[in-house]
Amino acid sequence: MNEKGISLVQLRQRKTRQTAALFLAPVIILLVVFIAYPIIDTFITSGYQWNGISADKKMVGLANWAKLIKDTKFWIAFKNNVIIMILSIIIQIPLGLAMATFLDFGGKKLTIFKVIWFIPMLMSSVAIGFLFTYALATNGGIVSTISGWFGGSNIDLLGNPKLALITVILIIAWQFTPFYMVYFMAGYTNIPYDVFEAARIDGATRGQYFWKIALPLLIPSIKSAAILSMVGSLKYFDLIYVMTGGGPGTATELMATYMYKESFKNFNMGYGSAIAGGMFILITMVSMITMKLINGKQED
Repeated sequence: MNEKGISLVQLRQRKTRQTAALFLAPVIILLVVFIAYPIIDTFITSGYQWNGISADKKMVGLANWAKLIKDTKFWIAFKNNVIIMILSIIIQIPLGLAMATFLDFGGKKLTIFKVIWFIPMLMSSVAIGFLFTYALATNGGIVSTISGWFGGSNIDLLGNPKLALITVILIIAWQFTPFYMVYFMAGYTNIPYDVFEAARIDGATRGQYFWKIALPLLIPSIKSAAILSMVGSLKYFDLIYVMTGGGPGTATELMATYMYKESFKNFNMGYGSAIAGGMFILITMVSMITMKLINGKQED
């Protein structure tokens, strides 16, 4: 009986492994084809001088990487990505938390605000880019028109190197803050209503409930939101490319826009692959360091 029992256990384990392999196979294939292979191929291509079209490839070894390390424009783009990352976290997460708190405290009577505030997330980044490009145009744009009403001159927000980056950061925040609003609203649903009732019975105000009870319970959600915002900011591309193309000069140049230009405009696919590889390494390093700092005291 014992021997038969062991055989049945082994048979069940084998069937479980086979079933698991069957269901995991499509996911593994997708990961290999669309993630693992492109990453490996990118690093391989970075070792060539290639225009991305012809069949002629010239092996240059680590020359593209040596050029990348000394490339001032790439490091300016990385700095701009870091600025977007920091300001996105500072702006989007507090605003998203404030909006979620307002809606949670207001109840169903504020449902209309959920719909209105979530509209930017329903729009594509390209559409938003074109919308604000026309809205902020130097001649006939909203800001310039309002300035003219008060006797001022035209204002060029996207063409001014000192204002272009902060302008696009505010537009990015306008688009993605609703995402964090929804994210924190989901966090509020995980807080038992009994906790709120107990706080109210004990005489706590809504402000005291938020600062002393809700906020500490939302810390895990805030940490996760910060990581999401950080990773998204470091690989951002579409809206900035549509609005400024990385200009004026290098004021809004990002790693992704620089990589695109080198690869598909300058037809320098080898160096563009080196930029993409540099992005991958830097984003991985920053993500690991940030997660270590954020979750470092989690066990304490």
